[in-house]
Amino acid sequence: MAKILIIEDEPEMARGLMDNLVFEGYEVKIETNGEAGLQYALANPIDLILLDLMLPKLSGYEVCKALRAQNKLTPIIMLTAKGQEIDKVLGLELGADDYVTKPFGLRELLARIHAQLRRHKPDTAQDAETCAFGDVILDFKHYHATKAGEEIELTAKEFEILRFLISHRGATVKRTDLLDKVWGLEDYPTTRTVDNHILKLRKKIESDPANPEFIITVHGIGYKFLG
Repeated sequence: MAKILIIEDEPEMARGLMDNLVFEGYEVKIETNGEAGLQYALANPIDLILLDLMLPKLSGYEVCKALRAQNKLTPIIMLTAKGQEIDKVLGLELGADDYVTKPFGLRELLARIHAQLRRHKPDTAQDAETCAFGDVILDFKHYHATKAGEEIELTAKEFEILRFLISHRGATVKRTDLLDKVWGLEDYPTTRTVDNHILKLRKKIESDPANPEFIITVHGIGYKFLG
């Protein structure tokens, strides 16, 4: 049984979500402010977080950023009444996996929850648990990475980007494909989210980020992994 943490300060919204998720077979915990939600998420095993954007004490943005800074890899779906592109982009940049804009349909939310839980299942036999290229070694099972024998800190999203690029080694991967397969977004605000993540990733794994050896830009299309 998957456990879902709801961080939502509107009592009716939180209760409605909880009742429907329990009916679907999930175990559910509710926290009503960002600070309490963050503390609970860091201290307990959780399979997915539904995170409201506008929260007392700590905003959804701050909670998301803090969780990723602590290398908490739990998938996060942000719930927001805001529909502006910049709000969605900022949430994704800080490490959220998906978002839904209020008011949303229950079917849509359940579909997104199911998709995130499937995407974050433990590695299957078809996925290599480790990969080495240059002086970089990746352990996808334990989310551990080293470069020249020194540990490097990669976010969960960066591991997922690398896994997807490596699984298509030598082939050009479109930015929209990365948003679809890694973020689970068919309706995406901007492909700049991908570019910003790639830029940060290169700084961590490339010896010369300005002249990358492994993650190559295919101008106007996307990226290619060589290694």
